Amino acid sequence: MTKNETVLCIKKDLLPDAWVQQTSIVPLDLDGFIETCSAAGFTFINRPDAENNPSYKQIIPYVILQTANFEKTAIYNRQGSENRLHDLWSIGIGGHINPIDQHTPHTSFKQILMSGMERELTEELDQRPGDDLPVFMGVISEDVTDVGRVHLGAVFRILTPAPEQFQPGSELFQFAWKATKHLDQLNLELWSTLALKLISHSSGI
Repeated sequence: MTKNETVLCIKKDLLPDAWVQQTSIVPLDLDGFIETCSAAGFTFINRPDAENNPSYKQIIPYVILQTANFEKTAIYNRQGSENRLHDLWSIGIGGHINPIDQHTPHTSFKQILMSGMERELTEELDQRPGDDLPVFMGVISEDVTDVGRVHLGAVFRILTPAPEQFQPGSELFQFAWKATKHLDQLNLELWSTLALKLISHSSGI
């Protein structure tokens, strides 16, 4: 985290109650998510301030990679800038949305969100097939952990017939494809547990 980084946030009390419970798992289509966030309005806040202000939720694109038959899910071990998540396993690739993702003052929330998600995927994956596109799945949130209480996850999933074509960057420590049915054997970050429950609604896991 840099002192000068600013991140996209939405005031928590302007978001639907269902999104900001102690734990929230909300299946949702992209249009519904965009419409709600656009109506609430967003702002960019200095990240160190946002991390200590639970009256705002930082919006985080959280992208899950799975094989097309749902049998395997990509995992990695948290070793990045967020010390509070170290040594937990994650199934979500993503990060904060920054002003660089807002290309003009008139850029829509949808364009900012998608730009931020694409930037994160490009930063964290050295290679990925261009035909395997992210699909929005819904929202996750939790106020259980210090990290969770100031973030809201916009969950996307990429289904791929060719997992070998995904090459991780250095940030995705110990990247591997693991049997989806065995993910509960890992020490997962809470968001990954919530995201698995979210996507199970549509894949019959």
